[in-house]
Amino acid sequence: MLDETGIDVDEDRFVQLAEAALASLPPELAGLLDNVVLFVEDDAPAEDPELLGLYDGVALTERDSWYGGVLPDRITIYRRPTLAICATEEDVVEEVRITVVHEIAHHFGIDDDRLHELGYA
Repeated sequence: MLDETGIDVDEDRFVQLAEAALASLPPELAGLLDNVVLFVEDDAPAEDPELLGLYDGVALTERDSWYGGVLPDRITIYRRPTLAICATEEDVVEEVRITVVHEIAHHFGIDDDRLHELGYA
């Protein structure tokens, strides 16, 4: 069903799509994730309302001997901004996959410029 902001996908279904995107990572890549959790929130931060996802943490490339006993890094996928740019559930599946991969890449220390080069803008 479409509304004025795009397709309507309820929160539970959107969480399933985000989890499926994470589960679709190749095992050799998924096995390298360290101390990171995935969250879904409805809205992006007020200062960037069109943001689709956010990585908040210390990239693996920046961790050193001081890193320990810290809260997990957070990858947050924002539901409403994602739905606003999608017309079908297939679009949502693809956009969530791209966003999850994009934010995981930040966990591995890959910056936005390189992600743009790779097609994960």
